[in-house]
Amino acid sequence: MGEQISGRASTPSPHGAPVTTEATEAVEPVEPDFDWSWAEGDGDDTWVPPTVDITRPSVARMYDYALGGKDNYAIDREAADRAMQVLPDGPELARVNRVFLVAAVRSMARAGIRQFLDLGTGIPTSPNVHEVARELIPDARIVYVDNDPVVLAHSRAMLDGTPGVAVLTRDLRDPAAVLDDVRLRRVLSLDEPVGLLLVSVLHFVEPTIGAQAMRHYIDRLAPGSRLAFSVGTFDGVPPNVTRHLEEVYRGATAPLHFRTLAQTEEVLDGLEVLPPGIVDIARWTDPEAPMLNMRMHTGIAVKP
Repeated sequence: MGEQISGRASTPSPHGAPVTTEATEAVEPVEPDFDWSWAEGDGDDTWVPPTVDITRPSVARMYDYALGGKDNYAIDREAADRAMQVLPDGPELARVNRVFLVAAVRSMARAGIRQFLDLGTGIPTSPNVHEVARELIPDARIVYVDNDPVVLAHSRAMLDGTPGVAVLTRDLRDPAAVLDDVRLRRVLSLDEPVGLLLVSVLHFVEPTIGAQAMRHYIDRLAPGSRLAFSVGTFDGVPPNVTRHLEEVYRGATAPLHFRTLAQTEEVLDGLEVLPPGIVDIARWTDPEAPMLNMRMHTGIAVKP
């Protein structure tokens, strides 16, 4: 494993985002205004918000397209279509990811988890985490985190004023900045168990950086906290498929970093993986379901 987390040092990321290694003083952040809801409904489908880069595909907008959403641009659709040349069941993969997210949140809520931290949340798709959690726990508290301005804009438009919900523009690779954000602290208590969600996002983080960042999150969370994850893997996937997908995403807002099983297990070090263990996402709810072209390690773990 690479350089260990210690002291106040930051671990450089190949993508430019450090893994902050020490809690920082909570300061009210100043954010740009990414709320473009005033422009919705004007009938101009060609209008692009000024802070959105449409010179390269966005992984969040590509996922939105795979789910059948409308919050994407031609460059995102072209890249997603290229990916689907070797991944014709890509939309089904996106769907089962969403099924897993919903099932994981319900499982956590039934276990008594009353607050959730969704890292790399993506463009809001109903039912979202707060909607699912509040079916079982009406006062459940949720913080959504993403670094994509389109995600932020749509999340704010949907959730603005919703009690017990916050949306943060942060990079999950900077865990101290996420956990010490005053807006998160107004909603979540780190002295109580948290449901940490990393659904279809870890494969956009370099493995060593991802493992170190997750260790920092897990160390800061209370015992009884749970982690739900799904992450793309090399295991069982033809090399030409992974190479093609890596090439497509190399030009997007985040490159792909598929995991081996050992690299997935490294993220879970010190946690107890709950039944059915680490399984392929296609078989999370049905062990007999047919496998998809792309494989993803999936599971839920608890902090003792």
